[in-house]
Amino acid sequence: MTAVWASVELAVPVDDAWAAVTDWVGQGQWIPFTRVAVTAGDGGEGTRLSARTGVGPLAFVDTMVVDRWDPPRRCEVAHLGRVVRGRGVFTVEPTPAGSRVTWLEQLDGLAARLAAPVSRLALQLALRRLARVAVR
Repeated sequence: MTAVWASVELAVPVDDAWAAVTDWVGQGQWIPFTRVAVTAGDGGEGTRLSARTGVGPLAFVDTMVVDRWDPPRRCEVAHLGRVVRGRGVFTVEPTPAGSRVTWLEQLDGLAARLAAPVSRLALQLALRRLARVAVR
């Protein structure tokens, strides 16, 4: 298993950060080259998600299920797709200036190991974009 993570400080309260992170369809505003659809559920535990990431023929679909839901602190998803398998975790913590969001991906396979440096940069970029989206 390969783990990559990134964190960002947000100038918004924990509840606002949580709402931004777990707005599944809205993730397309801050995760590059990604569109997320809720395929079943209400957004919380048990919700099934389908995320298409990439451009044209270089895209893949990541199917997920939300299997831990502890608002407004922690959300975990199981990645169930053929390309992406493992766990994704969002945590939100209070800070003096607002909140901190940490995104951890624990992924299986050789491709995850080889892509880890690029994956970490992608998470950092996404969270910087989240910081701009969350304050709107």
